[in-house]
Amino acid sequence: MKRWSLIVLVSVLSACSKAPDKADIPAAPPITAEPVAPAALNYTAFRIGELSALSVSDGVIELPNDNQAFGVGKTPADVSAVLTANELPGDKLTLAVQPLLVTAGDRLLLFDTGAGTLFGPTTGKIQSSLAEAGVDPQKVTDIFLSHSHGDHVGGLVNGEGKLAFPNATIHLAKAEWEFMAGQDRYKAFVSELTPKIDAFTPGAELVPGVVTAVEIKGHTPGHSGYKITSGAESLLYVGDSMHHYVVSVQQPDWTIAFDGDSPVATASRVKLINDLAASGERVYAVHFPFPGLGKMQKQGDKVVWVAE
Repeated sequence: MKRWSLIVLVSVLSACSKAPDKADIPAAPPITAEPVAPAALNYTAFRIGELSALSVSDGVIELPNDNQAFGVGKTPADVSAVLTANELPGDKLTLAVQPLLVTAGDRLLLFDTGAGTLFGPTTGKIQSSLAEAGVDPQKVTDIFLSHSHGDHVGGLVNGEGKLAFPNATIHLAKAEWEFMAGQDRYKAFVSELTPKIDAFTPGAELVPGVVTAVEIKGHTPGHSGYKITSGAESLLYVGDSMHHYVVSVQQPDWTIAFDGDSPVATASRVKLINDLAASGERVYAVHFPFPGLGKMQKQGDKVVWVAE
């Protein structure tokens, strides 16, 4: 609500000592209700059947439209045409980063951990977002990694290189752990993680009746999605099988530079998107616009992302 101007307040106060002359009192400004938008939260609560869940923001990554990452072998104009047709800027692509937190009985399950200090100041916000949501990192019991790229594993350690979730078992595919452990750049990182690692085989049931690993080939040697189930309801955490909610979904056969085995990853992405559109299963996409929750839907001759 707007305040009266100082001159109006003076006129009102002076009424105590003399009778007001109507001509001396300026008209008060109109009083209007101006709603104040609430501060944007860095987490969003939702449910998967009987399970409570949180989408937890770690920040955003912005990439130029230069065909170095998306639409490799195409032109910036090709990518721009897809973006602008969906009312997005044609000169850049923005990827959110949002790990998923699920409460299952006495277990607190975290899917990926964000970028930590590896991707600059626009990411690495998972700890502050968890604090905002009232979540104690020490109470996280299980971490499920989709793969070993920095924007998914960087948040495993703090600025001192110590475990950010010290009481959690860290689950990832055996092939991915071997891939990660064999890279020199992760040597110190790996030594910190080793005592906590549960390296599983593809398709393993990791939390009985709740979490099952889903092999999605091509992005990295052991890339995994996760099917989270509660009763008749389920949600698929798709990891990096897709990155951008328009380009990856509407042009799934375009090459993405992040994929280690592009032909295999492309085939996986095309099949997964079409399967999800056919089944109607809920999807959690770690890089789609926050909070990353929605479904694939067939529209004409293409599939599109429909956010909840």
